[in-house]
Amino acid sequence: MTRLGRSDLDILPLSLGGNVFGWTADRDTSFAVLDAFHAGGGNFIDTADGYSAWVPGNSGGESETLIGEWLASRKPSNVVVATKVSTHPDFRGLSAANVRAAAEASLQRLGVDTIDLYYAHFDDAETPLEETVAAFGDLVSDGLVRHVAVSNYTAERIREWVSLAEASGVALPVAIQPHYNLVHRTDVERDIVPVAEQYGMSLVPYFALASGFLTGKYRTADATGDSPRAEGAAKLATPAGLALIDALEEVGDAHGASIATTALAWLRAQPAVAAPIASASKVEQVADLLASARLELSVDELAHLSRASDAAQD
Repeated sequence: MTRLGRSDLDILPLSLGGNVFGWTADRDTSFAVLDAFHAGGGNFIDTADGYSAWVPGNSGGESETLIGEWLASRKPSNVVVATKVSTHPDFRGLSAANVRAAAEASLQRLGVDTIDLYYAHFDDAETPLEETVAAFGDLVSDGLVRHVAVSNYTAERIREWVSLAEASGVALPVAIQPHYNLVHRTDVERDIVPVAEQYGMSLVPYFALASGFLTGKYRTADATGDSPRAEGAAKLATPAGLALIDALEEVGDAHGASIATTALAWLRAQPAVAAPIASASKVEQVADLLASARLELSVDELAHLSRASDAAQD
């Protein structure tokens, strides 16, 4: 287990992504995935109020609703649920009134009294940051949220958030959720990691497997497969990208680990990273995800993968 930033949240260093629940995973599959994740020691679930409004027939909140039904059915112990605000069709943006209303709606869908970790999903240039920071602080003071966090914020805006929170005495963010993986490193390592280290915040990276490319499933630039993300993943199948997959396979084979497990283990070992986020639309995918939380790569192996990834940046 690892501690998330300066919070009191102890988590397995792998977060189960809830973006597929209500999208590529129906109710029964979602429950099976959640069951397998929890049975394997996983306790950190990531979702957002907007998941999965992009699916025809959905209206947003489907993922939270399924997670809430699973929580009510299974009553699991020590589960940490993270969700986000700003993308639900009915609750867009980060005005104080919207943040409060969206949090209350998420609480109802999840069926919990308190959200463990609440992210500002995307920065809102139309709302003064002071207003957003105060709104998140009020949610913590009022007991609706335990800890706050930010997602997709620039380093400059994160520093501004922290300064405003310190000045007003409200809860400081404990985590940052950036787009970060072996084929997308440069901006995060240059800009976001130093901020996280400065303020004692943890990184919880999304797209940890690069839309499936870092599973080794896509070995050509042709968009094949049944995943809605196949086209994006296949575009990464450049000569440098495939050389990276070969390096992952080589390192993984030395540990009896899959390419996906190895890619997640590399990410978990990076500075300030607490728990990469990875999703599973099939229950048989869960074991590889969980294995990454326990795979310890050597210094030489980590350096080898980093070198292989240098030429494969998207």
